[in-house]
Amino acid sequence: MASFEDHFSEQAGEYAAYRPGYPDALFAYLASLAPQRELAWDVGTGSGQAARSLRRYFRRVYATDASAEQIARSLPGEQVEFRVERAEDVGLPDSSVDLITAATAVHWFDLEPFYRVVRRVGKPGGVLAVWTYHLPDIEPTVNDILLHYYAEILKDCWPERFHYVDERYQTLPFPFDEIQRPLIRMHTDWNLDQVAGFLDSWSSTRRYLKVHGRHPLSLVWEALSQAWGDPKKPRTLRWPLFLRVGRIGSEAGE
Repeated sequence: MASFEDHFSEQAGEYAAYRPGYPDALFAYLASLAPQRELAWDVGTGSGQAARSLRRYFRRVYATDASAEQIARSLPGEQVEFRVERAEDVGLPDSSVDLITAATAVHWFDLEPFYRVVRRVGKPGGVLAVWTYHLPDIEPTVNDILLHYYAEILKDCWPERFHYVDERYQTLPFPFDEIQRPLIRMHTDWNLDQVAGFLDSWSSTRRYLKVHGRHPLSLVWEALSQAWGDPKKPRTLRWPLFLRVGRIGSEAGE
């Protein structure tokens, strides 16, 4: 099994502070598919954003991440149990989980071992849901600057597995019969400093800084500031979620 690729511990604080919140409509939809609402497992939970939302729908939430630093940043909450565990080796009983979620995380996992764990711990008829998002839609000039930052300045700094995100999870191996899913979007209102925090929290930003000795945001900051205008003025950021949902015990092709 490959070693854990930890791209987030160093900036765990920024990761917790500068991530958009997933919409409640997503969790309501996923809960409606689950055979029961006893236990949800949020794997690769990071700072626990999805896990805290799941507790509104499930009696218990088990939230795991391989990064102890990420778990240390998670906010405690009733019904949520946080554990430092790898996605491929989790201490849950067989056939115990109604819903398994991986929010912008599954591309980091060793997929075959993870899917074996999903089949082991998931109840028959349970649900696996994985999703990601890409660059936000703000307004055309700002969008162009962010795309240049992402695709040109940082192009050599993204880990190899990130290609699944670039491909919107459409090429992600997903050996389950898929469930038709609605189009779900998330949005948030951020000012320029919050957008900068979001960009600064990227693992590729930190890798560029280490390699080149200067912060990559400095290469676009003047243009971004001019395009934004008043830095304290919030703008709406919109992201479509790229979602894959399948039934456990209903493998594709079987």
